[in-house]
Amino acid sequence: MTAVQRTEGSPRIAFTDEGEGETALLLFTGWCSSRQRWSEVAPRLARHHRVVSFEWRGHGESDRAPGDFGNADMVEDALAVIEATGLSSFVPCTASHSGWVAIELFRRCPDRVPALIHLDWMVVEPSSRYSAVIDQLTSPEEWAQARDTLFEIWRAGVEEPRIDRAFEAMEGQGAEMWMRSGREIGSAYSRNQSPLAAWSTLPPPLEPPPILHLYGQPVDPEYLAVQQEFAVEHPWFQVSHLEAVSHFSMLETPAAVEAAMVGFLAEQGLDRAEVR
Repeated sequence: MTAVQRTEGSPRIAFTDEGEGETALLLFTGWCSSRQRWSEVAPRLARHHRVVSFEWRGHGESDRAPGDFGNADMVEDALAVIEATGLSSFVPCTASHSGWVAIELFRRCPDRVPALIHLDWMVVEPSSRYSAVIDQLTSPEEWAQARDTLFEIWRAGVEEPRIDRAFEAMEGQGAEMWMRSGREIGSAYSRNQSPLAAWSTLPPPLEPPPILHLYGQPVDPEYLAVQQEFAVEHPWFQVSHLEAVSHFSMLETPAAVEAAMVGFLAEQGLDRAEVR
């Protein structure tokens, strides 16, 4: 584990750098989570590619945030790691709502992002029920109730030690971080309508790179159908529904996630080291 500080006074961001390859996979974790979410997939990916995994300020082994922060500051965290590792080409691989950070990162340095992979994200316009829970998450009185509602949805009845540890990491975050996450997630949807809308309305001359969305939850066939229809109209987008039923496909079905990611990257002609 190494840590980098982008500017004097900014928090140190913890990261690991493994594997080989000209184009690196830059692994993002989600709000209130940790790099443990990638613990099963990252070593598998490092057999094929260079893999750089890090944790946001206030998360995992990174320094506590010196004050309030949001998606814009998280872009700075990613850039600190990119600069420290000397990445000239990288594929953001995002867990859930860290995808919003990846979109902004692409806007900042589009020539360095040849592709992008989202995992377990609500990429369409959220339902009124989902929006209500996110709004509830911002309340000092109701954030814990909202978190517990999300935990029940995300677990989906799966009792598995690796997923238990993911929840333990998230339970370690308190009211401040959970309310911050609700604020940032809600405002991102308010500004952009949905991730798919954000990608399809990039300001010229920007055009989306090849994008893959992998997910297990929700299992609603209509959610998949909407994405498949979007993919027909936007050839740069691909979607694959995994057999995972929880919100943690990387922990529940790591072999399937690895295979889908490596296959997608091969389709894009990105370098692939000899499997060790």
